[in-house]
Amino acid sequence: MEQTEPIPSRTALEALYKQSYPDIERVLNEMLAGIRQLVDATGLFPAYKHRIKSFNSYFSKRLKFMRDAKLSGKAPLPLTDLIAVRIICPFIGDLERIEKALSSVYKVLEVERKGSDTSFREFGYQSTHLLLEVPLELRAGLALLEPPVCEIQIRTILQDAWAEVEHELVYKAEFTPFDDPMKRKLAALNATLTLSDMLFQEIRDYQHQLNNELAKRRVAFFKKIEDAIDKELYSGIRTDSGATESAARDPSWLGPWKSQDDLLLEALNAHNRSDYLRAIDIYSHILAMHPKDEIRALIHKHRGMAYFAESRYDEALEDFSKTLELDPQCYKACYYRGVVYSVRQNYSAAIEDFNNAIAIHPYHFYSTYRRAQAFFHLGDYPKALGDCDLALDLSPDNENVLRLKSMTLKKLKM
Repeated sequence: MEQTEPIPSRTALEALYKQSYPDIERVLNEMLAGIRQLVDATGLFPAYKHRIKSFNSYFSKRLKFMRDAKLSGKAPLPLTDLIAVRIICPFIGDLERIEKALSSVYKVLEVERKGSDTSFREFGYQSTHLLLEVPLELRAGLALLEPPVCEIQIRTILQDAWAEVEHELVYKAEFTPFDDPMKRKLAALNATLTLSDMLFQEIRDYQHQLNNELAKRRVAFFKKIEDAIDKELYSGIRTDSGATESAARDPSWLGPWKSQDDLLLEALNAHNRSDYLRAIDIYSHILAMHPKDEIRALIHKHRGMAYFAESRYDEALEDFSKTLELDPQCYKACYYRGVVYSVRQNYSAAIEDFNNAIAIHPYHFYSTYRRAQAFFHLGDYPKALGDCDLALDLSPDNENVLRLKSMTLKKLKM
């Protein structure tokens, strides 16, 4: 007769569970803190859930594993989810980044990608499950935690929502009267959520691409400002402010099928390649599509920056002014227009715009610094010195401000 493992004493196991609970809770909290630190370092800030399996669930699962072992003739499976952490991310692309971060520090004993083998006709939740080995220094007093592991579930928000609903409808229910039409509805719902996850990721990737292009364009614009203003102030070199005639452009790239988003990205790409004329053409085309006011304000601001890069200062002033008509709280447009006035040596108008930019954004370093320059040019050295000090409060080691302050102090001592 085959020998079977004796039924465990519920009373003895429950006593051990209660005795071990404080240590189990300590380990879970330590693991959660370590995981948060690792994930934070990646620049991701997901939501977290964590739990210790209740004794009733723990005991029921042990009995289930024993029953399965008796039927299969194999040893019972180990219970590996006594403690668990769930990491819930907005986007699919976050899952792999978090998995890599955890794998770089913790020993991963097992990886299971639930739902990866599910066909599109089936409904089953998707989730990445990792078994992390609890570090040796945390294992004291863990008689019940055998093997010493912590289950990590990594999901998107939509995957987690589906898993919660499916758990109630399927896993917990003793009777699930799902006929074929109902199964098809569930499969369609699951497919919709999966598609939504993919679309969210696609939109996020597009945003990242757009933001990268914006950052590149901003760097080039600031370089133009330095060439147009700082060289004159610090070295006496005057940059050419003559307008550049717009060259004829082949408009064949302006396909009617392209959306405003597509065109904006194309304009930013041209802008970042210093192909300002092409960028201006595309910005103008977007404006001709009569977008909403907030989009028009944005496009006028970008086109104004392109005009400035081409030293077409009249057009730049018009675009920055149009931005402020549409969005009076756009401190950047105030600042940019002030810069153009500075290049034109209309320092009083520049100071007025810098004042407005600072009223909207009191901690804008560049508006404060450029206002100090304008005061210096007007010979108002006390105000220039005051703005230098304000700018140094925001950026204490800025060499340009330190140089301007030194020049201002020399003027005050004359």
